[in-house]
Amino acid sequence: MKFYVIGITDHPQPFFPPEVSDIIQRGKIFSGGKRHHQIVRPILPEGAEWIDITVPLDAVFEQYHDEVVVFASGDPLFFGFANTIKRKMPDADIRLYPSFNSLQMLSHRLLLPYHDLRVVSLTGRPWDAFDRALIEAAPKIGILTDKEHTPTTIARRMRYYGYDCYQMHVGEHLGNPTLERVTSLTLEAAAQQEFEHPNCLILTGSPQRRWGIPDEEFAHLDGREKMITKMPIRLLTLQALDLPHRQVLWDIGFCTGSVSIEARLMFPHLHIEAFEVRPECEALIHENCRRFHAPGIHVHMGDFCTVCCEDITPPDAVFIGGHGGRLKDIMAKVLTVLSPNGIIVFNSVTSPVVDQMTDRPSSRQLWDEACEELGLHPAIPLRIQLNNYNPIEILTCKR
Repeated sequence: MKFYVIGITDHPQPFFPPEVSDIIQRGKIFSGGKRHHQIVRPILPEGAEWIDITVPLDAVFEQYHDEVVVFASGDPLFFGFANTIKRKMPDADIRLYPSFNSLQMLSHRLLLPYHDLRVVSLTGRPWDAFDRALIEAAPKIGILTDKEHTPTTIARRMRYYGYDCYQMHVGEHLGNPTLERVTSLTLEAAAQQEFEHPNCLILTGSPQRRWGIPDEEFAHLDGREKMITKMPIRLLTLQALDLPHRQVLWDIGFCTGSVSIEARLMFPHLHIEAFEVRPECEALIHENCRRFHAPGIHVHMGDFCTVCCEDITPPDAVFIGGHGGRLKDIMAKVLTVLSPNGIIVFNSVTSPVVDQMTDRPSSRQLWDEACEELGLHPAIPLRIQLNNYNPIEILTCKR
């Protein structure tokens, strides 16, 4: 198979150099999106066969044979169809004729240097990469949009999580001399406005990162400040979880969400799933996520031992922040989904007075018994005491 992949803009009368014009005139099989077909239809040779690029893509590739001339937007290697060809048909002969991509054209219109532009594609993709760019305080973010992730919805999400420090620059129908429009506006204005598709945008600003959040700044459960993993313990816990080398964190018993939020801000590459049985904590974690600009934490309400985990991304790091006396059951369920070499961390509070007044086993006893019964390998505990609080042991184990 041989592919000639030609990048075009939205100009209704595209110009091609002689080499590309010859390829088009000699071509028999052509392909591209419906919008591309509208643009190039007048210049296709008589009798040309056109194959629309639509999902499912496997059905499109089954129609390809011999030599195919593909029209794509901008630079076909920039989140473009040339990458799809390479993935689907790695042995194909590909000849590439790129144009400027949309973010380049928008940068040109703004006279904005783009060598340091953080590029995110939201075209058919989730918010993850965009959220990470925000949390990492990228000063310039270029975004490829689709009909769901529009400038309007992006502005509203940013305002919800408190990222008002950016200005938005939107380019619509770039390359079309009649319809092209470039607008620079605040997020507040963008959240109230509708934009024509296709479009792309660039965010510019001077954001600041933070972590090590003071405990008193969180919204607390029933106003009880003690119902939170204290900031120094929180940071030591994240260190024990080895998060720079992990991909998916489960926070079981999140309460205020302090551990999930601190992890999100310090390690924005993480995929975080947070679980809690107390219904009043749901509003609490959402409020704290907004307060500390931490989008992208996935919240699950209900008894963890009965939650269906089949559709939840499996973890390679788990923090158990609350167990309600069912630590063994929780750890046993975690082991059904924990990845090889996964890690579990639990903070055990030592209270000699309480331990003497009750016949119930201490959380440390439950941990030790669970590790032995489940064949886990515990590490040496880290014992720490803050001010007048009870001592805490940070307990860690692996499979």
